[in-house]
Amino acid sequence: MNMKWILIFIIGLALGVGGSYFLFSGGESEPAAETEFEQLYSCGMHPEVISDEPGDCPICGMRLTPIKGSDSEIETSKEKGEILYWRAPMDPTEIYEKPGKSKMGMDLVPVYEGEEAGGAGSITIDAAIQQNMNLQTAPVEVRDLERTIRAYGKVTYAQDNQYTINTKFSGWVEKLFINTAGQSVHKGEPLLEIYSPELVSAQEEYLLARNSVEKLNNSSIESVKKGATRLLESARSRLAYWDIPESEIQNLQETGEVRRTLTMHSPYSGIVTHKAIVEGDKVMPGKDLFHLANINTVWVEATVYESELPLVEKGQTASLEMDFIHGMDLEGKVEFIYPYLDPKSKAGKVRLVFDNREQKLKPDMFATVKIFSPIAEQALAIPADAVIHSGVRKIVFVAQGDGRFEPREIKTGAEGDDGYVQVLSGLFVKERVVTNGQFLLDSESRTREAIAKMRAARLEPQPADSVDRQVETIMQDEHDHTGHDMQGAREKSMQDSAGHDHSGHDHVRATDMDSSQALYACSMHPEFITSDPDARCPDCGMILTPVDELETVDVESAEFYTCPMHPEFVTTEPEGRCPICKMKLEKK
Repeated sequence: MNMKWILIFIIGLALGVGGSYFLFSGGESEPAAETEFEQLYSCGMHPEVISDEPGDCPICGMRLTPIKGSDSEIETSKEKGEILYWRAPMDPTEIYEKPGKSKMGMDLVPVYEGEEAGGAGSITIDAAIQQNMNLQTAPVEVRDLERTIRAYGKVTYAQDNQYTINTKFSGWVEKLFINTAGQSVHKGEPLLEIYSPELVSAQEEYLLARNSVEKLNNSSIESVKKGATRLLESARSRLAYWDIPESEIQNLQETGEVRRTLTMHSPYSGIVTHKAIVEGDKVMPGKDLFHLANINTVWVEATVYESELPLVEKGQTASLEMDFIHGMDLEGKVEFIYPYLDPKSKAGKVRLVFDNREQKLKPDMFATVKIFSPIAEQALAIPADAVIHSGVRKIVFVAQGDGRFEPREIKTGAEGDDGYVQVLSGLFVKERVVTNGQFLLDSESRTREAIAKMRAARLEPQPADSVDRQVETIMQDEHDHTGHDMQGAREKSMQDSAGHDHSGHDHVRATDMDSSQALYACSMHPEFITSDPDARCPDCGMILTPVDELETVDVESAEFYTCPMHPEFVTTEPEGRCPICKMKLEKK
C-alpha cells in the first residue's frame, strides 16, 4: 500500500510539472520546418528558358543546368525590415535619405531592406566567385568635374595693339630711319625726316608772334598786348595740332631758328608690319606711312563646335599646344565669345589672349587650344565605367555588403575628363558601385528577375493564347539559327498533366490507344497519329485523313514509339526524335 501511494504521488508530481511548463511557456509549438523551394533549371545559352525540372532547352536542345542558390535567394514573400531610403512614388530614381515630399509634391515611399530598386534582380555572390570575376567597386563621392574642350586655333595680332602712323600735313620724305617691314621699333625712336613748306611757314609765324609779344609787352595799350598774346598762342596751337612734339616747339622758341625738316618719332613700340613709303616720296595729309603692331600679347581665335559652345565662358583658363614646339606650355584666358556662327561650318569662334613677351608665337601660326571648362562643382560622381547603358535606362550595381549586389536605375549628367560622370539621382554618398564585372552581374540579375516573374505568373492563371505568344516569341528569335520546329515548343507550352493542350486537341497516348477508336494521320507524314479530327499535321499543317483511308498506315500491325518525357507524341517512325525535347523515342 505504501508503494502504491508513493507511485501515485510521483505520477501526480510529474503531471503538475508538465502542466506548469505548458502553462508558462504559452503553449508554444515547435517551429515549422522551413519551406523548401524547388530547384530550378536554365539554359546556359538562353537564360530566359527556366524550368522546374531537368531536361533539354526547347530552343537549342542543350541540357538544362541547375540554377545555383535558386532555393534560397528567391523567395515568394519577405518580411519588411530596415528602411534603407525613401523614393518618389512616380519616379524610382528620385531618392532621399529622409521622408518628405517629392518634386511633384507627393509623399515619399519607404524602401525596406530587400525591396530595393531592382527587386528580384538583387543577387548574392560568394567571395571566391567575386575574386574569380575580378569584381571591383568604387565609392560614390563628391568632386569637381571638368571638361577639356579641344579646338583648332590660329594666332593673330591683338587688334588693340595695332597702330598706324601718318602725317597731318603734306611734304616730302627726306630720310628714312626705318627701312624694312618686320623691324622692331621702340617708343620715341626716330622714324623719318620730312620737309614741309607748310611746317616751315608755321614755324616762321610762331617766331613772328613771339617777337611781337616781346616788343608789345611794355605797351600801355592793354588790347594790343592781348592781341599779340593771342596770336602767339594760335601759332603754337597750330604746331601742336599737327602733332609736332612739344620738345620741337620748345627748341624753336629757345633757339629762334626755323628748321627746314622735321624728325618724326614713333609714338608706340612694336614691329613694323607694313611700310608704305620710300625716301623721296611726297606724302599728303592722312596717308599711311607705317603700320605697327605690338606682339607682346597675341590673340588666338579658336573654332569651337556648336555643341560645345555652351560650356565655354569668359575668363576660363586655356592652354596652347604647338605640333612643332615640344614642351611649350603657354597659359591664356578666354576673353571674348563671338555672338555669331560661321555660315559654312556652323561653328563658333572664341578669342583667347596669350602672353607672348618671349615672342614664341608668330601671327598666322596654327595651334591646338585646350579650354578647361568646369562643368560641375561639388557634384555627386561615380566612375563612368560603372554605368550600364541599356537603351533608355542607365543601371549601376550597388554593393550592399555580405556579397549582395543590387541593380539600381540612375540619372546621369555631364561626364568629366577624369572618367567620372555626374549622378543627378539614384545614389547616395559613400555607397559603392561595381566598376568591373558588372556585365556578368547584369546577366545574372536578368536571370533572377525572369525567375521571379515566372513564379509570379504561376500564382495567376494565364490564358492559353498568352502562353502561346510567349513561346512563339522565344522560338521566333532563334528559329533562323537553330532550325528547330516551333510547333513542338508550342505544343509543350500548351500541354497539361491530363494529356490535353490548350487548343483543345486530344493527341493519342500509347497507353490509351484502342482499335475501336477513330484515328487520323497526315497523308504526307503518316507517323503522326491523333484521335482529334480537327487537328492538323504539326510538320506541314495539312488536314488529317482517317487512318482507314491511308494505305501506308496499318494500326493493327504497326509499331508505335513515343517520348518518355512527352507521351502525347506518338509516331510509327522508330528512328525519329521528339520534336519538343529531341530525346530518343521508346517503343510502346
